[in-house]
Amino acid sequence: MKYSQIAAQLYTLRDFTKTPVDIASTMKKVKQIGYDAVQCSALGPIEPVELKKIVDGEGLTICATHTSYQIMRDNPQLVIDNHQLWECKHAAIGGLPNEYRTGEDTYTNFAQEASQVAKRLADGGLIFSYHNHSFELERFGSRTALQILYDESDPQLFNSEIDTYWIQHGGGDSADWIRRLQGRAKVVHFKDMAVIDGKPVMAEVGEGNLNWPSIIESCIYAGTEWYIVEQDICQRDPFDSLKISLENLRSMIE
Repeated sequence: MKYSQIAAQLYTLRDFTKTPVDIASTMKKVKQIGYDAVQCSALGPIEPVELKKIVDGEGLTICATHTSYQIMRDNPQLVIDNHQLWECKHAAIGGLPNEYRTGEDTYTNFAQEASQVAKRLADGGLIFSYHNHSFELERFGSRTALQILYDESDPQLFNSEIDTYWIQHGGGDSADWIRRLQGRAKVVHFKDMAVIDGKPVMAEVGEGNLNWPSIIESCIYAGTEWYIVEQDICQRDPFDSLKISLENLRSMIE
């Protein structure tokens, strides 16, 4: 794991990315904090060319995105064109559409359908990844829904974006999931879990209870390319949270 592989998930800063002016200001702050790469997610309306100009001006790399599954499915060429403009090969979806969450059959249907979508994106040079929450740890017979998604999809096309907090929230082992998805865990979301007043809360990396040495070791084993820091809910200023996570991560790998 290298410093250059650590990125900031802009969903953390979604309250500060609602307009092009906001986005420009936020990108500058992210760079000043010490990040050299970002995952674009939850941005307000902005022309793809303008976004490219902003990140280039700050010396930032767009390492990955969260993109609507519906757009991927219905207009893959638009997704390909934008990602090629941004020089970004990782296109992930932020969550499973509600209509696929009803049972084992719908998880299987999604895995197979999304593999076809991923094939069209792959033909344009992109890598499709799936971001989990904790509801996919529900069991259907001998398998969790998350296992169904990976079992029933094309392993060459359907990749993971394991979220360390949500796996733990669902009762799973983040390091184990990353390790078992060797070759399919090219991007991973780093998010810690703490306990406040007896309840699990999201925390900065290194400020909670997850086993980070084991998680990082598993990422290295799995061939992870990008370690993406995200915190949906922060107990302090989100920019400060991103900075704390980055500093803690750097201390872990020095």
